[in-house]
Amino acid sequence: MSGQEWMLIVLFLALFGGILSGIPAMLAISGVPLVLAVIAGQFDLFNLAFLSNFPARVLGVMTNTLLMAVPLFVLMGVFLERAQLAERMLRVLARLLGGSPLGMGLAVLAFSAIIAASTGIIGATVVMLVLIALTPMLEAGVPKRQAAGLICASGTLGQIIPPSILLVLLGDQIGNTYLEAQQRAGNFAPMPVSVADLFAGAMVPGLVLVGLYALWLLITLRPGRARRVSAEREPVSMSEVLFTFLPPMLLILAVLGSILGGIATATEAAGLGAVGAGLMAAFSLSRSRLERSIIGIAGLAAFVLVAIRMSLGRGDAGSLAQLVSIAAALLLALGVLVAIWRLVRGDMLGGTMVETIKISGMVFGIVIAASMLSLVFRGFGGEHAVEHLMREFPGGEMGALLAVMVIVFLLGFILEAVEIIYIVVPLLGPAVLAGDISPVWFAVLMAMNLQTSFLTPPFGFALFYFRSVAPRGISTMDIYRGVVPFVLIQILAVVLVFAFPALATWLPTLMFN
Repeated sequence: MSGQEWMLIVLFLALFGGILSGIPAMLAISGVPLVLAVIAGQFDLFNLAFLSNFPARVLGVMTNTLLMAVPLFVLMGVFLERAQLAERMLRVLARLLGGSPLGMGLAVLAFSAIIAASTGIIGATVVMLVLIALTPMLEAGVPKRQAAGLICASGTLGQIIPPSILLVLLGDQIGNTYLEAQQRAGNFAPMPVSVADLFAGAMVPGLVLVGLYALWLLITLRPGRARRVSAEREPVSMSEVLFTFLPPMLLILAVLGSILGGIATATEAAGLGAVGAGLMAAFSLSRSRLERSIIGIAGLAAFVLVAIRMSLGRGDAGSLAQLVSIAAALLLALGVLVAIWRLVRGDMLGGTMVETIKISGMVFGIVIAASMLSLVFRGFGGEHAVEHLMREFPGGEMGALLAVMVIVFLLGFILEAVEIIYIVVPLLGPAVLAGDISPVWFAVLMAMNLQTSFLTPPFGFALFYFRSVAPRGISTMDIYRGVVPFVLIQILAVVLVFAFPALATWLPTLMFN
C-alpha cells in the first residue's frame, strides 16, 4: 500500500474516533482532515494547494439556493410543534377511531404520517409522540412494548415522507454527485436530478411503509374497548374535524403540489410552508374574532395563489386570474403582518426563531465541515481508491450498491443523517452513480436505509430519543423488544424497493417524463 492509502485509513479511523469522542461533529469532520492534511503535507503525501479551494466551496454552500429550503422547512416544523397543533390533531384522531387499542394505534400512525410531512425531524417527532401519545395509548390498552415500538417507528417516517429535510439534502448531494460521475464516465448530457424527483420517488415507498405498519397493527391489536373512559372519547363534530385537519392538509398539499407541479422550487415551496405554518400558529394563539378572520382569509389567499399559479402554468388563466392573484397577495401580506404581531405578543416568535437557528446552524455547520473532508479525501486520491475498491466487489454495480448500503446502515448507528449524507454520498456515491443505476432509486434506498438504522437496537437514535423522555415503567428492554417487529417490517420495505425499483422511479417518470 502507498503512503496516501495509509493516510486514507488513518483519516477514517481518526474521523470516527473524533466523532465518538464527544466533541461537536462539525469540529471533528473538519478538524481531523485539516490536521492530517497539514501533517501529510510535511512528508509530501498531500499537496497543500488543495486547501486553497476550501473558501470557494464555502461560498458555493452559501450561494446554494436549494439549501435555503432547509431553515424554512425547519421553521415550518417548529411552528407546528410549538403551536400544539399536533397534539390537537392526535386527540381528534383518537376520538374519531373510538379510543380502542387498534383505534389508538392507527390514530398515532396516521397522525405520525401527517406530522412527518410537516416536520421531518426525527428527534423532535419522537419526543413529541412520547409526550402526547404514549399515555393515551397505554390507557387505551395498547401493550407498553408495542406502544414504544410504534412511537419509535412512526417518529422516523419523516425521513422518507416528503417534504423531508433529509430528501432536500439528498437532492443537493445526489444531483451534484450524479452529474459529476456521469461526466467523468463520458456522458456529458445526463438528465438532471432535482428535489422534486426525490419527493415524487419517495411517495410510493413511504405509503407502502405506512401500509405495512397499519397491517401489522390490524393483525396484532384487537379493536376492543378502551380500559378507561374519559373526555377523549366524546363524539367528534364535523366542524372540529375540518378546523383541525383541513389547514395542515392544505398546507402540505400546497407545498408538495407546488414542487411536484413544477410551479415552485423547493426553496419557494419551503417559504410558502413557513408562512402557512406561521399563520396557523398565530391563528391558534389569537382569541380575537377579527384577528382570526384576517389570518384565516390570508391562509385561503395563499392557497388561491398556488392554484392560480398552477393554472397559469397550464395556460388556463387570463387577466382576471392576474387581478385575483394581486388581490390574494395583498390579503396574504396583511394576514402575515397580523400573524407576526400576534406571534410577538404571544411570546412564540422569538423562541421559534432561536430553535430554527440552532437546528439550521447544526445542519450548515456539518455541510461546510464535510466540504473540508471531501477536499482532503480527494487530495489523498480517495476517489481512485474507492473506484478500484468498488470494482473488486462481486456483482458489479449491484455489488457496489449493496456495499454502500451496508456502510450507510452501519454508520447510522453512530452518525446523524446529515453527517452521513455529506460524508458518504460525495465519497462513495461517484463509484455507484457512474453507471446505469437510477439516482432517484439510489437516493430513496439510502433514505429508507438510514431510517432502518435509526430504528435498530441497540444504537438506533430513535430509541435514544424515546428513552430520554420515557416514563420509568418502560425499560430499555421493553423498547428494544417492541421495536423489533417494526425493524423487520422496515427491512421488508427496503427489500421491496430494492427488488422493484419501479416503486421509486415510476411516479417521477410519470410526472416529469
